[in-house]
Amino acid sequence: MFEQKSRVLLSLSQDVLDRARVMAGKATTALKLPVSLQIVLRALIGEGLKRDNHSALLANIERQAKAVRVQRTAAGRAGLRGN
Repeated sequence: MFEQKSRVLLSLSQDVLDRARVMAGKATTALKLPVSLQIVLRALIGEGLKRDNHSALLANIERQAKAVRVQRTAAGRAGLRGN
C-alpha cells in the first residue's frame, strides 16, 4: 500500500483537527481496531481526490485558495511598508 511515500506538512484549523480525532475515535470503536489520526487524514484525502467533480469540494478549494491569496497580498503590502 505504501510503496512510494512522500512527507507532507499540513496546516489545519483546530476545528478540523478535532473533527478528524472524533472520526478516528468513532472508527476505532466501530472497527474494534486502533485507528490513528494519520489513517483518518489519509482516507479523507484519498476519498476527496476521487470526488474531483463534486461541487462542495470545489467550493472548499476555492474558499481556501482565496484566503491564501488575501493573506499573501496583505503580507506583501506589509513588506512594502517595511512592517
